[in-house]
Amino acid sequence: MGVPRHHIVIFAGLLVFLVLAPLFLYPVFLMKVLCFALFACAFNLLLGYGGLLSFGHAAYFGGAAYVSAHAAKVWGFTPEISILLGTGSAALLGLVIGALAIRRQGIYFAMVTLAFAQMVYFFALQAPFTGGEDGIQAVPRNMLFGLFDISNDTAFYFFVLFIAFGGLLLIYRIIHSPFGQVLKAIRENEPRARSLGYHVNRYKLAVFVLSATLAGAAGATKALVFQLASLTDVHWSMSGEVVLMALLGGMHTVFGPIMGAAIIVTMQNYFASFGAWVTVLQGTIFVIAVLMFREGIVGVLGKWLKKPM
Repeated sequence: MGVPRHHIVIFAGLLVFLVLAPLFLYPVFLMKVLCFALFACAFNLLLGYGGLLSFGHAAYFGGAAYVSAHAAKVWGFTPEISILLGTGSAALLGLVIGALAIRRQGIYFAMVTLAFAQMVYFFALQAPFTGGEDGIQAVPRNMLFGLFDISNDTAFYFFVLFIAFGGLLLIYRIIHSPFGQVLKAIRENEPRARSLGYHVNRYKLAVFVLSATLAGAAGATKALVFQLASLTDVHWSMSGEVVLMALLGGMHTVFGPIMGAAIIVTMQNYFASFGAWVTVLQGTIFVIAVLMFREGIVGVLGKWLKKPM
């Protein structure tokens, strides 16, 4: 199945914008948007295309952040190795939790993932090497591949862009592969997919691990962006935030989670002076979006244009 022309145009336009964005936007803000866009797209792979609602994705995002930060600060590894270790730990964690969680369905599946995420949170709070409530601070950005200095935010931005955009393209390929088509079939009618001979639980576990791995890549990268891994990354509210991003942008769309992540991060960044009212504003926007855009902002846009987004 060929790639739709409008998707190529969107990806190309997005890439051009992101390459030029540091000229007029703060690089750290852009890196945060990229990390959360990858996180939201990874979550949407599980929910929007696998039909599995997880309330525990902060476990992989935050767990990878801690591993990446520890590897860079304590073990002195280079950024690419630190991020790979964080991503690998998220994949392993996703495999263990997913193998147990997929035995349940619906709300029970969601509650199991939340329970495991809370276990990860309390581990991060109590373990001696995680820094407790202080987290892991002052994480160094060592030389990339031992050759390139990325201590400058702008230089590091293009490395983050490479990871995030590469992750987005990988997710796109997964969605539009035969594997992705089977996932959609399971989402729409699991008993029928089972009757056709598909090992449904294997597909569920595979998409769960893929989603956890990509969420881990986002978290591991974010730890080096902010040079910090904290309890916020593994808190249950982070799992809720990524659900909000996916729903706001559009669950069953490729580009919706990117839009949702950009909106939420922009609100948090530019409305920070409102303090706790930011949460109220987020809730208000979410309610309005759900009432006016039932398929999400990008989903409704695609419906208007009569093109899959």
